[in-house]
Parts: sequence; C-alpha cells; structure tokens
Amino acid sequence: MSKDKPPSSYRQSLWWKKIISTFAKSPQDLPALIEILRDSEARNILDPDVLTMLEGALHVAETQVRDIMVPRVQMVVISQLSSPAEIMKTVIDSGHSRFPVVNDDPNDVLGILLAKDLLSCFVADEPEEFVVKKLMRPAVFVPESKRLNVLLRDFRSNRNHIALVVDEYGITGLVTIEDIMEEIVGEIEDEHDYDEQTFIEQHGGNRYTVQAFTPIEQFNSYFGTQLSHDSYDTVGGLVINEFGYLPKRGEVIEFAGYNVKVLRADKRRIHLLRFEKTPVSKTGTE
Repeated sequence: MSKDKPPSSYRQSLWWKKIISTFAKSPQDLPALIEILRDSEARNILDPDVLTMLEGALHVAETQVRDIMVPRVQMVVISQLSSPAEIMKTVIDSGHSRFPVVNDDPNDVLGILLAKDLLSCFVADEPEEFVVKKLMRPAVFVPESKRLNVLLRDFRSNRNHIALVVDEYGITGLVTIEDIMEEIVGEIEDEHDYDEQTFIEQHGGNRYTVQAFTPIEQFNSYFGTQLSHDSYDTVGGLVINEFGYLPKRGEVIEFAGYNVKVLRADKRRIHLLRFEKTPVSKTGTE
C-alpha cells in the first residue's frame, strides 16, 4: 500500500470525527442548528446543494400554506360547460397539468381535471358525448394555516398533487406538491415558467417576486419609488448593500418600505427576492 495515501477506513474515521466535532454542542434552537449546518458547509463537510435542501426542509416545517399558495385571482380554472377544444386551449396556453373545475360560482369547485384524462376524448374510435364531470378527480381542500411539512406528508400518502386552500369565507387559492418541493430544493423552472426577462411578478395584493438583476430604474417605475442608482445598477446590489454582506437564502430585511426575503442565492450573488409591503403602523396622538 502506498504511504502517500491513507487507507479508506482512516479517511472515513476523519470524516466522522469532523461530523462529531461539528455537532459536539447541541443546538438550543432552530437558528443555532442552521448556523451549525452553515458552518459545516463552510468547512466542506456539507455540499452547498445539500445545505440548501436541509435549510429548505427546516423552513417547510415552519411555513404555512398561505405563505406559498397561488392566490385565487391567479388560478387557472375550467368551467364545467367548456368543450374539449376549449379545455385543450387552456391546457396548452397555461402549461399546467391539473385544473380545478368550477361551476358558475368560482368558490364552487366540483373537482380536479387532469390533462392526461382528456386523451380518451381524442383517441377513442367512437368518442362518447363529452361530460367533464365523468373525468374529474375529487378535490382536496386544506386550511390556510396548515403546515407545509404536514401537507407534503398528506400529498405523498394520498398520492395527490394539488389542493384547494380555504378560509372561513371560501377558496383563497391553491397549492401543489411542486410548490412545496420548491421551498426545499429551490425554484424548479420549466419551459412554461415566466421568462427570465420578466423582472417583477405580482402575487396577491402586496407580495411580489423580483429578480435580483432588475434595473433600479425599472423597479422605481413599477413601484413608484425613488431608489438611487448612483452606486448600484440593480435591486440586488442595493439589497446586498443594505444587508452589509451577501445574504443567504431565507434571510429577511426591511428595505424601502418592504419586507424583503431572499428566495434564491448562491455563494456569489442573490438571484430572486420576495418583496412584501410592510403594513403602516397606526399611532395615535395624545
């Protein structure tokens, strides 16, 4: 055996010693645990992608459905009176694979239609009269306050991929298993996701996703702000300057009247931000 290369058993022993020394002090809370994990990544014990997933998994356990759901106004739904051709157009235009089927009242969701179930309407030699109710799957309803880790477990055990979100007044949005997985592994983009050049996307009344490389002038034009672009060209540059360091995914800061959360970042730069309008505190005068 070469003296220059230690045996594999010895290398494994060193690796375990690193792990044991890292967790020698038991973390007292979640932030302390995350700090240990980040320190492990800095010492090359954890791969950066593994760290991202571990932080995402911990984040999911503390996040509620209302935080990631697609608002009702942005839901793509199908009317029970739609023809196969109309439904196919919706499928193609949206790129989705699952659709709530509604009655005249948007709150009256009759079921879920899977795009693949439409195939029988086009391949049959003698297709029957089309009735969308015959193709629907049962709809699942979950409260806004449900934790994402619990919902993910339900999705897996019931082999379900989509749920309607409700409050005391009716349907407020929908959530999919992909939405939850993105909270763990980061954004999952496909050919139907919005164009990279779409710098700002609105989600609900006061929540936005903003590309970090959005030009400051465009940000000012969209939000009616007057952020200076003398020192930085992009919103990401301003946010990093506000932090005072390169923030990691999940970190939050108050900036320009908004609660800003880092949604995607790596060791070199931030990629995606969430801007949520900070409520104006009401103070009385004596």
